[in-house]
Amino acid sequence: MVKHASLFSQLIALFNRQQFYALVAQHKAEHYAKGFNSWDQFVAMLFCQLAQAKSLREICGGLACCIGKLRHLGMQDAPKKSTLSYANAQRPWQMYKDLFYQTLATCRTAAPGKHKFKFKNKLLSLDSSTISLCLALFPWAKFRRTKGAVKLHLLLDHDGYLPTYAYISNGKKHDVTIARTVPLARGSIVAMDRGYNDYKLFASWTAHGIFFVTRLKDNADYEVVASNAVPLNRNILSDQVICLTGFYAKKDCPHLLRRVVAWDEQNQQEIVLLTNHLEFGATTISAIYKDRWQIELFFKALKQNLKIKTFVGTTENALYIQIWTALIAILLIKYLQFKSKLGWSLSNLVAFLRWNLFTYR
Repeated sequence: MVKHASLFSQLIALFNRQQFYALVAQHKAEHYAKGFNSWDQFVAMLFCQLAQAKSLREICGGLACCIGKLRHLGMQDAPKKSTLSYANAQRPWQMYKDLFYQTLATCRTAAPGKHKFKFKNKLLSLDSSTISLCLALFPWAKFRRTKGAVKLHLLLDHDGYLPTYAYISNGKKHDVTIARTVPLARGSIVAMDRGYNDYKLFASWTAHGIFFVTRLKDNADYEVVASNAVPLNRNILSDQVICLTGFYAKKDCPHLLRRVVAWDEQNQQEIVLLTNHLEFGATTISAIYKDRWQIELFFKALKQNLKIKTFVGTTENALYIQIWTALIAILLIKYLQFKSKLGWSLSNLVAFLRWNLFTYR
């Protein structure tokens, strides 16, 4: 890491330049490029996220104001608006996707080694968030008659609450369609909301030794095979082993499942959970689903602290580049959180960086 340099340049030093240019060559990102290279583009888009620049003018103007401090960033000059706009529209966003996974590998070295539960299974949460777009500006992202949107699908690892898989789709694509393509290791536990209810998916996961915890549909037909003892002085109301009795449900998922009813004290309501894990205690199943809320908090932090709701380009390629850069930026911030000895909250850390990006500290 570069010493006696700005905070921004110290962050940039976490990236392996050799690996970065290997990605550039792999994706042919600088094919026919002249002058403005991919590294300059990446630094400019990362500046957009960390400084929360609202437009191309703010990105280029903000970097131009710090022209004497760009040397440690690997840049010679601040980009022109038209140059950055053209690069975002033309250069492949897939390179930023691969860079995200490279950054994730670095971030994992500093992450806590285990989640807060006693079991050794990998615990994950799966969810998606819709990013609304103006249909007049983004006609390629048609979602409804007068609305545009894209969806960000995330798989969150509870070891440090890091996103281990991300996929951007159009707003019309169903969550279950993406869930079928998510790579999951045998023995892992996936927590998700009721939007992922699909009995064929549940049967496939059960057959491959993958466990899930989700909400049971209100209209699900089932038969109670056995009832387990309910733990005393806990929030568990019932714990049953069931089999699905609906014609298509039984055909799609013939496996035994488990229905756990927990009491939500905060909202004063019953939560009916469905899982294929028959060994864990009912209290653990309830706690796993409760910890799924962390992925909701992750989406909230991503949208509140980084530029993911307003965009500096209107093409599909530019939008994808900005979203992947936001994911890379939040990995950097999480990395700083893991390394920090002061217990910074994510929002305070983002604000501190925004105010001191070019401060020598």
